[in-house]
Amino acid sequence: MEPYSPRGSRLGFVAATVSLLSAFAASAVPIPLYGIYRAADGLTYLDLSLTAVGYFAGAVTALLIFGRLSNHLGRRPVILISLGLAIAASLILLDVPSVVPLILGRILLGLACGLASSAMTAFIVDNAPEEPAWLPAAVSSSAPMVGLTIGALGSGALAQYSPMPRTLPYLVAIAALIVSAVLILVSRETSPRRPGLLASLRPRVGLPKASHALFPVASCTFVATWALGGFYQAFGPSMATDQLGSTSPLVSAAVFSSLMAPSAIGGPLAGRLSPAGAQRAGMLVFAISVGGVLLALRQAAVIPFLIASALAGAGQGATLTGSVRALLARATVHERAGAFSMIFATSYGGAAIPSLVAGQLSQTYSLLQIATGYGILAACACIVTLIAARDPAPATRENSR
Repeated sequence: MEPYSPRGSRLGFVAATVSLLSAFAASAVPIPLYGIYRAADGLTYLDLSLTAVGYFAGAVTALLIFGRLSNHLGRRPVILISLGLAIAASLILLDVPSVVPLILGRILLGLACGLASSAMTAFIVDNAPEEPAWLPAAVSSSAPMVGLTIGALGSGALAQYSPMPRTLPYLVAIAALIVSAVLILVSRETSPRRPGLLASLRPRVGLPKASHALFPVASCTFVATWALGGFYQAFGPSMATDQLGSTSPLVSAAVFSSLMAPSAIGGPLAGRLSPAGAQRAGMLVFAISVGGVLLALRQAAVIPFLIASALAGAGQGATLTGSVRALLARATVHERAGAFSMIFATSYGGAAIPSLVAGQLSQTYSLLQIATGYGILAACACIVTLIAARDPAPATRENSR
């Protein structure tokens, strides 16, 4: 099989998509187990928030330092490194007697997902078919959320019903990561090695010049939606226990997944709209739904909470797809990795900082009071998006792939 092809392939598209799903699924495996760790090992709200911060910090570090690595080393080697880091993290998390290995494992998972966010998403775009035009943006923006959902629900089910609740979820994740690595190995490279590898390690992210004016609005959508996702990641099991009255790992997984899974629905729906139209509609649905989440938490109503979270997830998927389409409209093949690094560095940063603040506030305020702050953030981002969202200039044929 030829080592490099300037054109994409169906196998490469499938391999990159499966790898992205597997990497993010592995990163979600610990989340439904937080309740078990709290009960058995005495972890606190602050401990759990620090695991989320460690994850996001690892992801941002990978994006800032290694975000353009696949442009010089090739997509496939960087993807394999990402999968290897996720496997190493899962091996560490097989034994979690205290918060230390949990934080270490989450940092490694953050590094893995940071690399994946750049290299795997670029590989998806490289290999995507010409039609439908919205597919690469929808897959690259929604696959992380879908992967998180698969990992969380699978882990929650295994934790509740399997004889090895603290280890079997990680063993399944490792198997999926190995399968993904095999698929990448038999795929064709789309970005040949280029000089400048060491220079690419200087922290730098970038967008095509034509996308600079669109970034402020896009960043508002990234920060608001990912911040809420970070809250669900750190405190989803605690919300299930303290606000909704359930100690089940599967219910904890459902709480977390109720926001993540519907993102995959919002992406294709947004394909019928212009990028700016998708941003506006998605953020409006997201902001209103977050209000519903807060009302459901106040009433300790599980079903309304899940419905409101699902609607928020669909709105998130729509607005993220619109934002990614807008920013990539004028990106060439060698600009895509850097553009995705900018997109995901903003997203992870927008999740990490509120998670750190929420962890500190959890020692004084209730989860409902903290969640209200995320609702205010969603409302502000919605207002900015409704006022300022704009469509990109039409892409030329040369940079359409």
